[in-house]
Amino acid sequence: MTRAGTRPDIVLIMTDDHAVPAIGAYGSVINRTPAVDRLAAEGMRFDNAFCTNAICSPARATLLTGTYSHVHGMTTLEQPGQKFDATQPSFPAMLRAAGYQTAIIGKWHLGHGGTSDPRGFDHWEILPEHGEYHDPLFLTRDGERRHSGHVTDVITELALGWLDRRDPDRPFALLVQHKAPHRPFEPAERHRHLYEHEEIPAPSTLHDDLAGRAGAAAEAAMRMSDLGPDDLKAPVPEGLSERGEREWRYQRYIKDYLRVVAGLDENVGRVLHYLDTAGLAAGTAVAYTSDHGFHLGEHGWFDKRFMYEPSLRIPLVVRWPGVVPAGSSCGELVANVDFAQTLLDITGVPAHERMQGASLLPLLRGGTPADWRDAVYYRYFEHLDVCHNVQASYGVRTRAHKLIHYPGHGSGQVGASAETREPQWELFDLERDPDELHNRYADPEYASVVEDLTERLTALQLRYRDTPEHVR
Repeated sequence: MTRAGTRPDIVLIMTDDHAVPAIGAYGSVINRTPAVDRLAAEGMRFDNAFCTNAICSPARATLLTGTYSHVHGMTTLEQPGQKFDATQPSFPAMLRAAGYQTAIIGKWHLGHGGTSDPRGFDHWEILPEHGEYHDPLFLTRDGERRHSGHVTDVITELALGWLDRRDPDRPFALLVQHKAPHRPFEPAERHRHLYEHEEIPAPSTLHDDLAGRAGAAAEAAMRMSDLGPDDLKAPVPEGLSERGEREWRYQRYIKDYLRVVAGLDENVGRVLHYLDTAGLAAGTAVAYTSDHGFHLGEHGWFDKRFMYEPSLRIPLVVRWPGVVPAGSSCGELVANVDFAQTLLDITGVPAHERMQGASLLPLLRGGTPADWRDAVYYRYFEHLDVCHNVQASYGVRTRAHKLIHYPGHGSGQVGASAETREPQWELFDLERDPDELHNRYADPEYASVVEDLTERLTALQLRYRDTPEHVR
């Protein structure tokens, strides 16, 4: 039962690659997500939430530490030469020290063994790296365990099982971190034929030729034609035109993606039902988000990494009865670097001095501080990665514009290719060109915008103790 007059319990549900356009509460035209929509109807939907590095491991480290990639040390995917130090300050450890029971179930993707094991948790049961969709293996303090079933169902069952075993007299913070809907998009058997006889609407930019954009866009291996047999799960029909094949590949891809999302949403519903029936809903703050966005055919792409809106933007829905106005929305610029400080703030625990975000609590209460940020800083480090050949980049996004710089190298970061490219810039007018089709960087009309945003970008990098590569 709810503990009257005490700090809120916390359930944070984080997905992997769940893009905003695949959520009903955000106006999806391609699927339905009744459970996440329920959260939005009973809480607050953030319309301008962003990640600070659109790749798995860095985003998860940012969630835990409330710091940017260059501070917490995970600039790219966990690999030899770059291990996450889980002993650094994190909000779960700080909550635990303040009396909270803490647990993480599901995707960790920050390494395993030694100082990379989860710290600050009373209980952890995590997938090795990305994990498997069917009959997944989990790692625990006591060794490996394999569970039968679809990974989304299994993660939820393990999470609810932990809630059953917890001490009901102490507050809890539970992180439910799903693998879904990450590639290769393998749905549960019950969803295998969902959408089979439907034509999923394609984005207007599916056939974008990327003309006028930076060379980084043209050389990226994220096109529909880069989807492999494991993604498509069927041979490409003969006789299709180039355009026709792209559309066929999109349908194969998006349907499996949405089938996996359907299972994800069902399991969000299971968590909400548990909180209802256990009498915990009124005293629990529930948040739903994703580690980063994902291209659902926009610009003819899948995957993430770029600073373009589909991969930069993330969902964030928060329900906290009695505090967050039901059915509300927030248009302020927020980022995943804010999450740790927010979770500490709502529990009355002071943030660590090294944390670099800002608490969202004033926004959750329906207000906006006078000094709230008017720009978000982003940086992707892994130059010409082996999977998708995406160049390193960084930039600044305001409400009206986005400035992106491709320095042409990876700044010596782990995982970065030694190849170099000529530095390039992109500027997008998000009000006139929300699909980011027209690079205005060299347009004289935008000269003052370029000058202003370049100065602001440099200032943000210095503020966050990062290194501006465009200043010599």
